[in-house]
Amino acid sequence: MEMPALSSIFLLLVFCLLIVQFAKLQWRKRQFPPGPMPLPFIGCLWQVKFFNVTRESLTKVAKSYGDIYTVWFGPHPVVVLDGFQAVKDGLTTHPEDVVGRPVVPFFRALANNKGILLSTGSTWKHQRKFSLMTLKTLGLGKRTLEYQIQDEAYHLVENFKSTKGKPMNPSFALTLAVSNVICAVVFGHRFSTEDKKFHELLEAMEAIFKFAGSLGHNIYNVIPWLMKCIPGPHKKALTARDFVCSFIRKEINKHQIAGLPDDPQDFIYSYLAQIEKTKDQPKPAYDESNMIQCIFDLFLGGTETSSTTLYWGVLYMVLYPDIQAKIQKEIDAVVAPGQMISGEDRKKLPYTNAVIHEVQRFSNIIAVGLPRLCVKDTMIRQFTIKRGTMIFPNMASALYDPKEWATPESFNPNHFLDKDGNFVCPEAFIPFSLGQRVCLGDHLAKTEMFLFFSNLLQAFTFHLAEGTKDVNTEPVLGGTLQPHYFEICAIPR
Repeated sequence: MEMPALSSIFLLLVFCLLIVQFAKLQWRKRQFPPGPMPLPFIGCLWQVKFFNVTRESLTKVAKSYGDIYTVWFGPHPVVVLDGFQAVKDGLTTHPEDVVGRPVVPFFRALANNKGILLSTGSTWKHQRKFSLMTLKTLGLGKRTLEYQIQDEAYHLVENFKSTKGKPMNPSFALTLAVSNVICAVVFGHRFSTEDKKFHELLEAMEAIFKFAGSLGHNIYNVIPWLMKCIPGPHKKALTARDFVCSFIRKEINKHQIAGLPDDPQDFIYSYLAQIEKTKDQPKPAYDESNMIQCIFDLFLGGTETSSTTLYWGVLYMVLYPDIQAKIQKEIDAVVAPGQMISGEDRKKLPYTNAVIHEVQRFSNIIAVGLPRLCVKDTMIRQFTIKRGTMIFPNMASALYDPKEWATPESFNPNHFLDKDGNFVCPEAFIPFSLGQRVCLGDHLAKTEMFLFFSNLLQAFTFHLAEGTKDVNTEPVLGGTLQPHYFEICAIPR
């Protein structure tokens, strides 16, 4: 048989295969909520907008297909929840059905189904339960931890004072302060601002976050077998992950050498005690690899998010000097000069509290949110969602939902104030997620942001550095949405 004939037969076979796959895909598509047309093998990736999803791009699709719809990434269906009501219905109607985390290739490379943040199944249940119990024992929600945050707020104010009103970028100082709170809880001590290894730790965490929200991250999940063989930012992220784990392992070794005390005063000692307690069980759920990953997750979830929110908060104060002045007037009326602001002052500072919440809402530091996995067949409204289906709650869309917020596209502290000026928190304010995988450090984050932000505003008035041109308020895409670089002057009051 001649080559042209063979080529024709081959093309015909490929065409028939595509037709069969297309028909199968359309039949499968009927079992899910409506959505854009998928093609064989590539799903909806023939549309460029699905290569790097954002809050805006997902909400735009929702206008065509409804607030619960399906997007296909290759052969895998992903059910998207858009807007507050859809997110709430999807995550809280049957919360126990949607507690899974899909172990996609990059999550597997980063955590290998260990720890809290990226794990699923029994691993997640054991690690989350123990971590939450331990954090509460160590002071989460109590005065003891608040005092540690106040102490760190004092160091932060002193750090800003050392600039003597000269131009500075506040990002690193804020990250140091927030991270040292986690260090006190996990390691039992804080780090000096001059500690080079500590600086390297924070830079490594930043590298991981920067890759996590990038186009490269999405490509890694589609073709991991190829990405493992070529250089790129994914290699830098995984190297950074190894550095963080090595840093944590050294701290664990120091604790092991010192010996286990009768009353553990930090997370590492508490976890080592749990390992000892359960070591004789047939399949112990607690081991060093899970301990390292839990600590990794506490840093990942507790450093970058809070410090980035505070970074946006400082930026908004220089952009809205009238709001900054109003905060300072409220603080001056309630707190004596030179007295550190405490958690007890929060109820006396409704406007300051409202501004902090609006910073969280408007900065919207998580581009979309982490995906969930159905661990059993479930119902979301009228849709039956099968076990093993990935669910993508667009958490950010709830914070910008025009049905829930008076002026969602504007920075407006009145979103959190009633007509009498009292603080109120709308139900759609869900920066820490919903359901059974709600952030376990939400109380810590709220306390940090209030104490750091209010004490800074009590001590300084912030101005843009002289000569600074218009600040770009569009976020830099990554695992968290960072502001573009800017410099301020912190003028002591």
